[in-house]
Amino acid sequence: MHAGFFYADIFLFVDVDPLKMLFLPDCCNRLKPAVLARIILNNTAVHQNLIFNIMAENNKESRDENRAGESTQQGTDTGSTGFLRWIEDMGNKLPHPFWIFVWICGVIIVVSAITAYFKVSAVHPDDGSLVEARNLVSGEGLRWFVQEVVTNFAHFAPFGLVLVMLMGVSIAERSGLLAVALRTIAFAVPRKVVLPVIFIIGACGNIGSDAGVVIVPPIAALIFTQMGLHPIAGLVAGYAGATAGFTANFFIAGTDVLLAGISTEITSQMPGGMEVSPTANWYFMIASTILLAFGGAFIARRYTIPRCQKFELIGTFDHEVTDGKLSPTERLGLRRAGIALLVYIILIALLVVPEGAPLRDQETGGLVPSPFLRGLIPILFFFFAIPGYFYGKATGAIKQPNDILKQMEHGMKELSGYIVLMLIVAQFINLFSWSNLDTILAITGADFLQATGLTGPTMFVMYMILVAVLNIFLGSGSAKWAIFAPIFIPMLAQLNYSPAFVQLMYRVGDSITNCVTPLYVYFPLLLGWVHKYNKNIGIGTIVSLLIPYAIILFIMWLVLLFVWYVLNLPIGVGEFIFLQ
Repeated sequence: MHAGFFYADIFLFVDVDPLKMLFLPDCCNRLKPAVLARIILNNTAVHQNLIFNIMAENNKESRDENRAGESTQQGTDTGSTGFLRWIEDMGNKLPHPFWIFVWICGVIIVVSAITAYFKVSAVHPDDGSLVEARNLVSGEGLRWFVQEVVTNFAHFAPFGLVLVMLMGVSIAERSGLLAVALRTIAFAVPRKVVLPVIFIIGACGNIGSDAGVVIVPPIAALIFTQMGLHPIAGLVAGYAGATAGFTANFFIAGTDVLLAGISTEITSQMPGGMEVSPTANWYFMIASTILLAFGGAFIARRYTIPRCQKFELIGTFDHEVTDGKLSPTERLGLRRAGIALLVYIILIALLVVPEGAPLRDQETGGLVPSPFLRGLIPILFFFFAIPGYFYGKATGAIKQPNDILKQMEHGMKELSGYIVLMLIVAQFINLFSWSNLDTILAITGADFLQATGLTGPTMFVMYMILVAVLNIFLGSGSAKWAIFAPIFIPMLAQLNYSPAFVQLMYRVGDSITNCVTPLYVYFPLLLGWVHKYNKNIGIGTIVSLLIPYAIILFIMWLVLLFVWYVLNLPIGVGEFIFLQ
């Protein structure tokens, strides 16, 4: 799912509650999709309640209109009922992930005291040493905690990695380069391959932020309209590609950086001090993007497009994008950005490819490991920042050097929620590690799996289903991985599975149910888009259109994973399913 980045851009010039703008036609008519996306606030229980109260008001209004005979019965839905209502209610009861981690830290402290009192321990299978629980409430534990709180946060591996990369992505995004690039690709491809391409750009559009979720659905709706297809089918297909395929990408994305950072934080405390690179799942994710493209296109042709034909168009959508043509300024910007990016890629290749190149390992001459992989974050920073700068200079988005700083600062504002969350996540991981509860749980859990025989594909499926179900209620991908990683990475390492593979399985489960949960931070945006065409379509209808993507793509992902497992193919640069 989402990599844990919460949007909090409040437009002070707007005199209306920003969340209600998503559903009030007079406000929506004046706002573009990109603006609507910026008024999505933190995914807290308070804001979720506002969202669903507004949804309920819309559904009630639609039902009243139907009873009065003012609108057609075609496409009418009762809104959120039954199981969907239960999901919403459960999600609304969840607090912000920050407070969830506060509670978890409290539980760890109490459990550490109890297990230390009863002298709970486990025998480490590597060296036969006795691992005993340590009491966090003891004098030693309190002294450690007081002295290490700041260090835990400041030295938390994902923290700096994400900040640096996202500053570069912000330059490319705020200059307009990412949006224009996605739009150009979508309109440039032949009609017969337009469906797979929509799913590819939906997934790849999330390379550093949520651009794919915001940009691709309205573009897909416009392309579908021009092809003589129903625009709501385009919205659904574009949204499914950008959400169910959130973790897939042809490129190293923000999700890779964020999750690998958390994984490395865990593996650094394990024997051997393994490092999980952002490229650890790259090969599998490239294959996943192709699978998503053709699988999503199949579902759209066989299910989404035929079903959407019954929906009557009783409104119009004021697209931000009117056609696929570029203005002369945009063409100039893309040309200069492309030249700059090509020069940069050639330069990096010269520093990596030749034998004895500076960014290769100077002792072995190899690439795994190497300064190139360890320094991938600053390389990615310039990968986005350089073309973004040249595009902005050509289009006027960047007029002076300080504009670059403003664009980078904007990216940091969007990460404010993530920074606050990482404060408590860093404490949780270190409390769990210092108490030795992570090691004891990993050893006993691995023993249990071996005793029950759940060490192969059955265990994989159960693990991914667990993540997928939890993802319906707890949206933050980084928050969930911060909970799962300290438990499952050491546990499955006892069964000889690599941390990179555990992370890969998590990513599949975390991504696949993004599209069907009404609690996803961008679901209200999709609902607002759909209501511009037909306001009688409720949450239940939209989710029912998205469920086939979650189910079928999950099955296809499992098949792909089993093929990788049987053939023991590398899942990323220097990474395999089993520990080498």
